Amino acid sequence: SGFNSIGHMDTMLRGRHQIGHCKEGEEFIQNVFHVLFQIFTGKEKSNLSICWLQYEISKVVQCLQAKKKKKLKVQGRRSKKLAKNFLKALDNRNNLTLWKLYAYLEWLLGNTDDARKVFDTALCTAGTGGLKSAHLCSLSLLYAQLEVELLESLEGAVMSRAVHILTKLTESGPYVPYSGQVLSVNVLKARKTYEHALQDYLSKTPVCDQDQVNDADQLVNLVGCYALFQYLTVGIDAAVLIYTQALEKLEASGPQKCEKTGENFGIQNFPSALEAVMLLHTNLLRFHMKISVYPLNPLREALTEALKRYPSNQSLWRSYIHIQRKSHSASKARRFFDNVTRSTDSLEPWLFAIQAEQLRKKLTEKVQRADVGEVHCTIPETGLTNRIVALFEHAVQSENGTHCPLLWRMYLNFMV
Repeated sequence: SGFNSIGHMDTMLRGRHQIGHCKEGEEFIQNVFHVLFQIFTGKEKSNLSICWLQYEISKVVQCLQAKKKKKLKVQGRRSKKLAKNFLKALDNRNNLTLWKLYAYLEWLLGNTDDARKVFDTALCTAGTGGLKSAHLCSLSLLYAQLEVELLESLEGAVMSRAVHILTKLTESGPYVPYSGQVLSVNVLKARKTYEHALQDYLSKTPVCDQDQVNDADQLVNLVGCYALFQYLTVGIDAAVLIYTQALEKLEASGPQKCEKTGENFGIQNFPSALEAVMLLHTNLLRFHMKISVYPLNPLREALTEALKRYPSNQSLWRSYIHIQRKSHSASKARRFFDNVTRSTDSLEPWLFAIQAEQLRKKLTEKVQRADVGEVHCTIPETGLTNRIVALFEHAVQSENGTHCPLLWRMYLNFMV
């Protein structure tokens, strides 16, 4: 029909139906992948396989969010078949990133035992690089994070599968699957190893080198593994301390210029490492608040600090909106949105400011319509409508907003 949404516009509702991946858009994307897959070879082909599998996982996540069980079953079968075909290829058999994505896919589909088998197989075949191998660290971190999410409290967490995974990572020996217990002496050794490894990384003298991107990824994975290990074996304060140390060091060792090439170096890719560590920090605080009693302020402060620095990070904004919904006072959040939109050209702050107000409007309408008898009008609704319209007006006048189809569609949708 000429104006179907290609890909997905998951911020808009059409009646009761969430707009997902429409048929024509989906066919187009699949065709692109198939055509490119025949052109690429070697490393490029492996990278394309990773992108394709990530895209498939995004569709599985969408089915999970929309709670469409039938669609999830069909999508899950398709995605698994694709992942297995990728792993059969000779070039990909030892590709830990693909193994990691396949295990994550199984986990999302609810096949926890199968996912564990895939993770264990990947770790057993990954060699003995230990903390020096970026891929191994990344794989272990995801595995441990998923296991931690199954915990209902921190009691007995020291004996959990997650601690076993993080302890084995430090031993630089062949991986042994979890047998139900973790030795205290191994935990102590692992803590020392993590401590030394992190100190080594943070005290590294910056070298003018092209391999710095791997360095940044490696540092993020190392900090993530060590903080999670401390969280499970000591507690939340010990984990926060690791993040604080890493952030201070990363901020202090900001980008420096290389005399020969004029390019930045240091613990670089510097900004992406800092952003990733901030994200890990806020995610851990959010999880801890879910399973135990903990004040909201540390999380709010961490999020506002991170968002001032990275105003276009969508995950951080989602977390921010999530915690603000629990607060009855909107003024603080509004002031913060106002400050951020003034100081950046990014469009994300506008979109999330609008979303936050729309969620508030939805909530007040729900309250007003709750009683069948006398209608208790708590907040005059027109104020929120005018506020949202004003936000849209300001957003579409900004340089990036003028050219954003999603913003215009949201505006039209709201006015209708």
